[in-house]
Amino acid sequence: MEAVAVIVALMFAVFVALGVIAVVRSVRAVKRGVDRTVTQARRTVEDTRLKAKQYVQPGAPGEVAELRLSLRTSMRATQEALRAAAPDDPSLSEALALFKRLSTHGQEIDADLKRLEAEPDKARVTGSLPELRERVERVTHSADSLRWAAQDRARQFADDDLALLSEQIRMEAGALRHWTTEEEPHAAPTGAGAGARTPGAGTGVGAEGPEAATTAGAEPERPAITARDAWRQPGYSWQKTRRPESTT
Repeated sequence: MEAVAVIVALMFAVFVALGVIAVVRSVRAVKRGVDRTVTQARRTVEDTRLKAKQYVQPGAPGEVAELRLSLRTSMRATQEALRAAAPDDPSLSEALALFKRLSTHGQEIDADLKRLEAEPDKARVTGSLPELRERVERVTHSADSLRWAAQDRARQFADDDLALLSEQIRMEAGALRHWTTEEEPHAAPTGAGAGARTPGAGTGVGAEGPEAATTAGAEPERPAITARDAWRQPGYSWQKTRRPESTT
């Protein structure tokens, strides 16, 4: 009885531990989903605010908003492009590492621009814009170069794969039409030789008999297209192998 009680207690402890692990994982997954939703919502609100400020406030404040919006848009587009292509192309790992370093500079510039938005001294804002504009252009140009290179690489891979697939399909189509490459049977000889009569032709019976005449007048048999057995279809995953009727 004591052994049974110990086993039951152990099983109960295992079930409780598994339940706790499942609950913790579920909570973490929900938390990650909520964090992503909150981050996307904040990003959308910030982009909308910058767009409105770009068109509503002329001069230096509008230019600062335009620079921030350009920087954020370029960095986000490059990040999404690299992350989407990295699982299928391990060679992009170095590009991801470089983009991570570039993101550090981009975040620093965005922080400088954000501080410049709250700067009450308009002269200081105007004086700081040329340097920040140059830094933003350098970062966005580097980010765009990485994104365009990754997109061109993926497009080239797709073109090469399509070309190879088209060649394989062409070869398979030719193999399926194998009868078109076979030579046609030669025609029966005509001319003076065909008009010669064999001995006994006047009586309707040749020297070799009626069987030889029938054989000589018959056309040569053409090769037939080999049909596939009904129970030997290709083993595709969506097809079931048919068995011959004699199989029980």
